Amino acid sequence: MRAMVFDEFGGNENLHMADVPTPDPQKGEVQIKVAYAGCNPVDWKICAGWLKKRLKTEFPAIPGFDVSGTVSRVGEGVTKFQEGDRVYAYCRNPALVKMGTYAEYVCFDANDVAPMPQSLGFKEAAAIPLCALTAWQSFFDKAKLKAGQTVLIHAGAGGVGSLAIQLAKWAGAKVHTTASSRNHDYVKQLGADEAIDYHTENVAEVVPEGFDMVLDCVGEKVFDESLTYVKKGGWLVTICKLFIEDSVGEKYGIRTGFVFVQPNGQELEEISRLFDEGILASPQVTEFPLEEAVKAWEQLQTEHTRGKLVLRL
Repeated sequence: MRAMVFDEFGGNENLHMADVPTPDPQKGEVQIKVAYAGCNPVDWKICAGWLKKRLKTEFPAIPGFDVSGTVSRVGEGVTKFQEGDRVYAYCRNPALVKMGTYAEYVCFDANDVAPMPQSLGFKEAAAIPLCALTAWQSFFDKAKLKAGQTVLIHAGAGGVGSLAIQLAKWAGAKVHTTASSRNHDYVKQLGADEAIDYHTENVAEVVPEGFDMVLDCVGEKVFDESLTYVKKGGWLVTICKLFIEDSVGEKYGIRTGFVFVQPNGQELEEISRLFDEGILASPQVTEFPLEEAVKAWEQLQTEHTRGKLVLRL
């Protein structure tokens, strides 16, 4: 099968097209014929070696975690799906980066695969799993977000931010988000109550009373600054500051934590329901052919991507 692979850690130039063996579904797995693969910043960061202390990589490695497509084969013991089912998934093997979704076929545990939202096409569905699960696990599994609380989402126009805004509003929170002025209309269409221009406005001055929860989708100094944005007893959850200690917020009287999103078929099924009920809408999606994955990575590396990028198989 065709796949984009990298043979060693390094720059974007290491990513190239190759013919690799088609994976066979093992017991409890389904094989998915990939229609689209989601493209995320973590993909190029793995290739660059930034996560090699956290994720073991075996070369040649196929990057990519997001997938939408159809079930092409089912492994022994799988009764949840049959050939031809339209599915999507966040396909991260917790033990190894080896067989990702930038390929014609991928195999994954059937329990962590879910039926696609009926209201979405393959292009839009591939944009959902990693981003929606990241927001879900940050809000509901980690911070236990409740109705009536106030939330700040950094980088609301990005892939995670686009879904996080909508999920926080569904949960009954008041949502503030940082975004450049050109994206203010976009984030408000998604449901943000207030948009803060991070180029010209100071969050601490705009909302001096602070937030019950801050979701950091940027890292670096944004995480450090956000320690002072949270109300006493509140949560600062980061998806970018990889090795943060949960105790770092103690001197500020807040709780902090890092969320490294986990595959979860049950949560994806609930997310599908929210799409089909019209509660969630797809972020803006831009597609590239698989062969132009490097161009997609270059766009991600600008850190100014609205919505989500996907690769067309």
